[in-house]
Amino acid sequence: MSKGISKSERTKQFIVERTAPVFNEKGYAGTSLSDLENATGLTKGSIYGNFENKDEVALAAFDYNFNRVTLYIKEKILVTDNSIERLLVYPNVYRDFLKIPFLKPGCPILNTSTEADDTHPKLKERAANALNFWKTSIENQIKRGIQRGEIKEDTNPTEFAVILMSLIEGAIMQAKVTGKPTELRIAMNYLEQLILNIKT
Repeated sequence: MSKGISKSERTKQFIVERTAPVFNEKGYAGTSLSDLENATGLTKGSIYGNFENKDEVALAAFDYNFNRVTLYIKEKILVTDNSIERLLVYPNVYRDFLKIPFLKPGCPILNTSTEADDTHPKLKERAANALNFWKTSIENQIKRGIQRGEIKEDTNPTEFAVILMSLIEGAIMQAKVTGKPTELRIAMNYLEQLILNIKT
């Protein structure tokens, strides 16, 4: 840890890192104060001495979970310069997401948006912003691929991004409910073909 971080910031970071998997697995409503205490080994006073309330912890945990997934995928995308190979990172990662420990509880966007629809506007807003960020990054990959002559010119970036995201999120939901990777593998193989079909 960097020396420039105060003790209070370190404690906040510790609470977020320990509670993020719990929120992602149990959801906002399903996560109790005792879950937070068990995850951190801290008392209610210590937790709420660093965060105003459970909402604040949940928002920070969502950001942490989403950033973790984003960085994991970004690292794999930046390994290659080719636009098609970059898009293929998505089916390759999500085909085996049940085997990746921090992804196993599911996608933080999906988990949060299905639960926080109207009950938690701030969490809903966070999930909406995350979806938008993800959509824009896929659109940019496709626009870049068209400019580089790697992706067919008639490919609609927004349309493709929405379909890619929907296939991933729908397949994750099925895999989580059944506990089996079958549907996930079928959907990711289909997505792989869709990506290969837009190659020039």
